[in-house]
Amino acid sequence: MIEIRNVYTVGQLNSYIKNMFTQDYLLQRLFVKGEVSNCKYHSSGHIYFTLKDSRGTIGCVMFAGSRSGLSFRMSEGQQVIVGGSVDVYERDGKYQLYARQIMLDGSGLLYEKFEMLKRELEESGMFSPEYKQPIPRFIKTLGVVTADTGAAVRDIIQIAGRRNPYVQIILYPAIVQGEAAVPSIVRGIRALEAFGVDVMIVGRGGGSIEDLWAFNEREVAQAVFDCSVPIISAVGHETDTTIIDFVADLRAPTPSAAAELAVTDIRDILGEISSCREALSKRMQRRIQEERAHMRQAELRLKLASPVSRIRERKMTALSLEGRLQERMERLLERRRSKLAIYIERMKGLSPLEKLNSGYSYVEDSAGHNVRSVRQVREGQDITVRVKDGRIRAKVVRILPPEAPKAGMC
Repeated sequence: MIEIRNVYTVGQLNSYIKNMFTQDYLLQRLFVKGEVSNCKYHSSGHIYFTLKDSRGTIGCVMFAGSRSGLSFRMSEGQQVIVGGSVDVYERDGKYQLYARQIMLDGSGLLYEKFEMLKRELEESGMFSPEYKQPIPRFIKTLGVVTADTGAAVRDIIQIAGRRNPYVQIILYPAIVQGEAAVPSIVRGIRALEAFGVDVMIVGRGGGSIEDLWAFNEREVAQAVFDCSVPIISAVGHETDTTIIDFVADLRAPTPSAAAELAVTDIRDILGEISSCREALSKRMQRRIQEERAHMRQAELRLKLASPVSRIRERKMTALSLEGRLQERMERLLERRRSKLAIYIERMKGLSPLEKLNSGYSYVEDSAGHNVRSVRQVREGQDITVRVKDGRIRAKVVRILPPEAPKAGMC
């Protein structure tokens, strides 16, 4: 009977094998040469193909995110060099080559040289983001280091002029291909830096790796790194990648895109100016309204604190008190007049003159005393009788007793 000690699932086995592949440094970074077979471009952007030679085949895939490492369209029978890593697809238990770069055979040595220089410069820190200079948004002068003939310079001039015709473009006509290209490009960068341009575009149109190789040389990369003017690299097409793309302050996929990145559209500038003017106007109006409100409040406080206001207030109070006093005095006088009228009426009732006016008379003796009784006079005595319109001198002739009341009188 066979003793079974360790039993694994298929998934565990595949995971273990994948881990072994991952730990193998050689399988994580290698270049494989062969012939393209069964090449399929998937709608997702991925490329599936088989790489073969006389001794075997291996399945390959290039994901859409790695397509920048492919500068041509693949087809059956092409001899290529594929750079990438070998890994296991756990679900199928199948290993395959995951491509990050694909180049036509014959350029393999250049790509190897490219990778070696790239690793060296990256380790030295020339690709570090802290050394990247920001591209100024508003520029007056744009320096361009490229060939004076070709589509690249025409595209840059046309797009930059359309976006902002006030930007001055200064071209250094460099040699961009061949043995003289490297010193020519370096001289162009230094000349435009000395001239004092605001930003610089260094690049050329598309071509093979051999055509673009001048931009992969150490001298050009060092000149870009040392330049105090911000540099935008614009070499080849979007899928082309050169060493100066990593060293430059900003990489543009094409010369046309570099012009758009370097020159801000004047319409955007004018739009921002208009927006700023409108915002400033609104802020000024708000500030003016606030200051006017503060002024009105201060004016009101000043009026309240002003002596004129206080005097006017006191005057109004005095006028009010005067009015009230006048009313009280008039009421008091009216009451006093009423009382006086009453007293007058009472006095009239007691006044002898009033009695005289009613037909009565007033009798005085010679001494001026009022005669109220016959006992106060004697016959032959002089008396004075006062009536309403004068006095009568008289003499007492006879003193008579009072008359008896007549019948019918009470």
